[in-house]
Amino acid sequence: MSKLQQKVALITGGSRGIGAGIAKRFAREGAIVAITYVNGKQKAEEIVREIEAAGGKALAIQADSANPVAVKNAVAVTVENFGRVDILVNNAGVAILKPLEDYTLEDFNQTIAVNVQAVFVASQEVIKNMPEGGRIINIGSAVAESVNSATQTLYALSKTALTGLTKGLARDLGGRKITVNLVQSGPVKTDMFVTADKALQDLLLGFMAVKEFGEVEEIASLVSWVASEDARYMTGASITIDGGLSV
Repeated sequence: MSKLQQKVALITGGSRGIGAGIAKRFAREGAIVAITYVNGKQKAEEIVREIEAAGGKALAIQADSANPVAVKNAVAVTVENFGRVDILVNNAGVAILKPLEDYTLEDFNQTIAVNVQAVFVASQEVIKNMPEGGRIINIGSAVAESVNSATQTLYALSKTALTGLTKGLARDLGGRKITVNLVQSGPVKTDMFVTADKALQDLLLGFMAVKEFGEVEEIASLVSWVASEDARYMTGASITIDGGLSV
């Protein structure tokens, strides 16, 4: 039997990149999958069709993670359709990269709203319908361990905040056997990243111990393990998978 058979998973930001990879991996492991998206309706529906074509169940929900009402609604829609949420993957994120003097207060608020507030709101809402033994998995970044280039101040701030949030949630929910863990990813070959500035890619490669970028499936595989019963005894942990970028 697949490791996530009949588990209900909600993955925020699941229409592309790492989120889409996690959604498809979970479905292959037997999970029922709900994903959220902001503007990528077509891509989200493609993910759903791909999962359904393979015999799985999936649902796409439009929800802007910067809006706490939308985040709560995404949880409610998942529960309405599938009865509960066994696994929450807080994957949605935003990276506003600018020189320090060019940041605005709006940039700060948007970064915190999506990368931190949404994680808190979704976690708080989902536990109302999460059974004993549930999983909350936050997707962070290796910049929480090492900031290797300029213009990442707000992004690094928000991803570092997830360390404390993860540990606090783990303490709060441990009595219910709900585990909360943080997966900190390094550079991965998503559509957005491979079209990014070549100079930035070369810079990051120079800092890495393994001189190549990760694959989406490698991150999804780790997240799938964290979501499984095999990871029952791990909570409050930060796991970095970054090719040695932060070594």
